[in-house]
Amino acid sequence: MSDPSVQQQQAHPAVPVLHEQRLDEVLGAAPERGRARYRPHRVGMVWRSKVFRAGAVIVALLLCGLVILALVREQTGPEGFLVGLGLAVLPVPLLMAAFRWLDRVEPGPWRNLIFSFAWGACAAALVAIIANSFATRWIATATADTASADTLGATVIAPVVEESAKAAAVLLIFLFRRREFSGVVDGIVVAGFTATGFAFTENILYLGNAFGEDQQLGSSGFASVTAGTFFVRIVMSPFAHPLFTVLTGLGFGFAAVSARRHRVRRIALPVLGLLLAMGLHALWNGSSAFGPYGFYAVYGIVMVPAFGLVTWLAIWSRQRELRTLAAELPAYAAAGWLTPAEPSALSSMRARGMARDLARHWQQDRTRGRAAARAVAEYESFATSLAGLRRRARHGAAGPDFGARERELLHHLWQRREIAAPALTHAARLTSHRGPHHGRHAHAGRHAPMPYGPGPGQGYGPAQGYGSAPVPAPGNGPGYGPAYGQQPYPYGQPQAQPYGYGYGDPGSVRPTPR
Repeated sequence: MSDPSVQQQQAHPAVPVLHEQRLDEVLGAAPERGRARYRPHRVGMVWRSKVFRAGAVIVALLLCGLVILALVREQTGPEGFLVGLGLAVLPVPLLMAAFRWLDRVEPGPWRNLIFSFAWGACAAALVAIIANSFATRWIATATADTASADTLGATVIAPVVEESAKAAAVLLIFLFRRREFSGVVDGIVVAGFTATGFAFTENILYLGNAFGEDQQLGSSGFASVTAGTFFVRIVMSPFAHPLFTVLTGLGFGFAAVSARRHRVRRIALPVLGLLLAMGLHALWNGSSAFGPYGFYAVYGIVMVPAFGLVTWLAIWSRQRELRTLAAELPAYAAAGWLTPAEPSALSSMRARGMARDLARHWQQDRTRGRAAARAVAEYESFATSLAGLRRRARHGAAGPDFGARERELLHHLWQRREIAAPALTHAARLTSHRGPHHGRHAHAGRHAPMPYGPGPGQGYGPAQGYGSAPVPAPGNGPGYGPAYGQQPYPYGQPQAQPYGYGYGDPGSVRPTPR
């Protein structure tokens, strides 16, 4: 039986197929594959090392986790802890999936999300338990009124302590992972993961204590107290803590896209978001003080509309990211870095998903297909970061390393374009019209041959090998100008540079008129 790739070439003579050895280079099997990353020069002691800092954070979170585990287990008992753990974990995958879905346009690194969840579940929960208990006992001792101390602790102390502890995770990522915290969606997702972790630990405590109360009343299994607590905390309001902390995340997100010259705004917005989170949390905790129906009134009149408003804002922010791709990337297409159809495909979630499917199904085996789909996904993420960087530069919100960051992102795109560009271009063509094969899972699209690409032993544009095209050093011409020496541009001589005034000067960045 003849080789399927040969048959494909005979059926489509104008559609060459990648040679096996060439494909290994494209998918990253070649040893010379490089990941050029901009790393600012750092001079300092051992605590400036990324490895040292990461290790210190992990050890600190583990210690907090062990302490909080011991405290919760002591308060609930072994059986109550296991019951609370089993019930509290139920909403966690749904909440994490919802926030991760929101982050699909430019997915943040998992290390940030894992840190956020761990901080909420361990560090923030530990601070809340210790501080709330201490403050409540101090108020009760000072006033000799336990009931008032409990009410004051729930409505004033707890919201301030808990929201401040959760906001610390958002602040840390905002300060130390600034390049990965670029907008409103990032603030929502980081805050949501932090609050999900906090609510997980708190639910273990509440559900475990409820189970203990049922046991003391002589009930076996899940009785009224456990069922009621489960209904209120897991069924009715699993989004309560995420909703509070997302307000803080929104403040940091809007600060991230504010111009660097507006320092007051960049400080005031996170503070305002934190104050709103504390206020809504206090209203929620104090709802029982409004009478027997106060909880349901606050839930229906305040919480549900607030949840709907924040959800709409989150989805709108995600759509705004897609609009940014459509508005900013055509400049790079005109300069030859992208194909003309890529900006349209990258600004469509359907086309992005279809491009990954196409890249996966164009390969001959599953392993290589997964690698190709991963390369397309990385390409999409880097292109989204590039569009966001250009937009921030136009609004004066880009940092001093703007030029180096842009070069780094363009380099990563160039490394993956041999796989991603054909898939995205074909996906744009398939999604540009409606018909019997329209949609992400159109049969013809999934199994169609590569629409174009390099033949055996040929390069794709000037880059002769995956990752082998060097990133030009600053000063080799205006913008990216003659980016690769005497080599031709991938799609002909560019008509204009992506930025009219070259790198390293975000203040002079102007969009190229099209």
